[in-house]
Order: sequence, then structure tokens, then C-alpha cells
Amino acid sequence: MPPYDAVRDDVIRLLSRLVAIDSVNPSLVPGGAGEAAIAAAVVEWARDAGLDADVLEATPGRPSVVVRARGGGGGRTLLLCGHTDTVGVEGMDAPHGPHVDGDRLIGRGAYDMKAGLVAALLACREAAVLDLAGDVVVAAVADEEHASLGVQEVLRTVRADAAIVTEPTELEVVVAHKGFAWLEVEVTGRAAHGSRPHLGVDAIVKAGPVLVAVGELDAALGARTHPLLGRGSIHASLIEGGSERSSYPARCVVGVERRTLPGETAAEVEAELAGLLDRCRAADPELRAEQRTLLVREPFEVDADAEVVATLRAAAAGVLGASPAVGGASYWADAAFIAAAGIPTVMLGPGGEGAHAAVEWVSVDDTVAVTRALVATAARLCA
Repeated sequence: MPPYDAVRDDVIRLLSRLVAIDSVNPSLVPGGAGEAAIAAAVVEWARDAGLDADVLEATPGRPSVVVRARGGGGGRTLLLCGHTDTVGVEGMDAPHGPHVDGDRLIGRGAYDMKAGLVAALLACREAAVLDLAGDVVVAAVADEEHASLGVQEVLRTVRADAAIVTEPTELEVVVAHKGFAWLEVEVTGRAAHGSRPHLGVDAIVKAGPVLVAVGELDAALGARTHPLLGRGSIHASLIEGGSERSSYPARCVVGVERRTLPGETAAEVEAELAGLLDRCRAADPELRAEQRTLLVREPFEVDADAEVVATLRAAAAGVLGASPAVGGASYWADAAFIAAAGIPTVMLGPGGEGAHAAVEWVSVDDTVAVTRALVATAARLCA
């Protein structure tokens, strides 16, 4: 492993290069630049470093890159995963003008999660000179901030024996994260002129008891907690209805998000909402309401005693001087897809602040520490 200062310089150089590239997810922000330019930069860097780099682009304009340090053969493969897309930049000052202030590298995507990707890429480069038996693979994936097209495409072609997702974890070894389900409830009324109440049914008013019931369900969910993740939750995140002040609204749609804990399934969440609507209909037989499921992302959990967890903690302890804490993440990550593919998975990434916020920064020193921990883990798992 190169000296600390050399790794720090490499982190700043590569991270600044990637943050300077606009990779706003176009599924979140119409007209967003997408991942094409950053994917090209990753390919160029990897090939200059003597690594294999292949582009996957089943969805046109949404490329992911698979970078590989090939081992001598007969060893296990370690997958390192980070996403290249970012959320939007509204309200930011020079979002793609990265700069360093002490330990902080500032810019859109620095924290979420180009620093983690940089740590993975640099670790892959260093693994290539360790004469390992197994491969170290980096998946630089598109679209994590929306539908995770990239990691799903990568998992159709890449096989691995263990994986580390380098989302920002504040140097905690994260072994669990929440899932989520997006649902909506459509309440149907009857349109009429506002002067003719005998003809109209106000769909927005009819939705009121549904909203109250969502709040009651959220309170009830607090009775069950996870030791690392706390409680599940539900909230009404969007509401749409009506067309003008002088008319009774014929339709009201309530968007709902349910954050789930390990062990909670999509079927259970759907049944939970169906039961809520049944209770509302029992109280108001004239209520006409239907539910739809829009998107489900499963929660993630790995045994804290799994080999990949123990190996990563030991490797990180050698870098940090103390064994890192084991924790859980409240957010969702691509770790869930990788684990669902049968690959033992854990998360480790740097600290910082400002994910999806107007000021975003990551710790350079933490990113160096993650890089070194990943190299040490690869040396153990892929030997």
C-alpha cells in the first residue's frame, strides 16, 4: 500500500475529477445529465491504471461500469459497489466545482457517494499488485437514486463470493438497512358544481379518515423495533385532488411511503394498508377507495458474525486502531439487491454531511481509511 500522503493525494485527485462531472439522475430531474460522462471517466481511469473495464448499458444512456483486478485464479471474488448518479443541484453554489477545505472535499455527490466509489476504485488498483488468487471487482452503477437499474444489470453478469457497498456510513460497519414501499390510495367522489351539494361527493373530505388512519398506523408501528434500525414507519407523502375551487372533487390520491424493517414483506405491507381501508369503509360505507403498489425495495440484513463482516471489521481495525462499530442505516441502498442475489454483503463508507442537501462534503481522511480497509479486506478474502 502506498504511503498515507500518496493515497490522500490520489483520493483528492480522483474524487475532484468525479465530482466535477455532472451526473444528476435524469429520472429524478428531467434533463439531468445522467451517468454517461462519469462512466467514461471511470473507464479511462481504470484502463490507465491497468485494470479491465467493461460498460453495461441495457438502458440507453444509463451506463454502469464493471472494473476488475484479475487474480491468479482459484481464489474468491470480492465485489465493491458504488453508484455514480446524484440527486439534483437546486440551491447549490457551484455544485460541480469541487474544492478542499481542511479535511472536507465539497461538492454534489462527494458524500453520496462518489467518495465511496473512489475508495473502491483505488482499492481495486492496489489489489491488482498484491498477487491475489481471486478477483477484486468494482461495480460503478447507474440509477441508485431512483430505480437501481445499474446494480440489477451488473448482477445479471457478475458473480462474487462477498460484497462491500461503500455508501457513507461514518466508518461504521453497517449490517442492516431499512426497506421501503411506495403505495397510493385513490379515493373516488362525484364531481358537481359547488352550488349543488346534493349532487357532489367530496373525494378530498372522504380521504380525511384515511389520513387519520395512516397517522394511527404510524403510531402503532412504534411498538416493534429493530436493535439497529429502530422502528418502521408510514407517512402520507403526497396528496392530489380537485380541479377548481367551485367544484366538488371527483378524485383524491394520497401517496404513502412505508419504511420497512428486516422481516417485513411487501405482501404484509399491502395487507396492512388493505386492513386500514377496510376499517375506514366500515366507518363510512360510502367510502370508495382503492390501493396500488408503485415500488418496493426490500430491507437488508446480514449476520453480524458473517465472514465478510468479521474480515472487514478486522481489516478496518488495523487501519483505524480500534474495531469499528457495527450499525444499521435508516436509508435504503443497493446492498439489498446484492444480498438478495445470494452474495454475503456489508457496508462501509466515509463520514461527511449533506446527502441531498444544499451543502455536501465528505471527509478526505475517512475516504483514505476506507480505501486502506478495503485493500486489507481484499488481501484476506481473495488470497
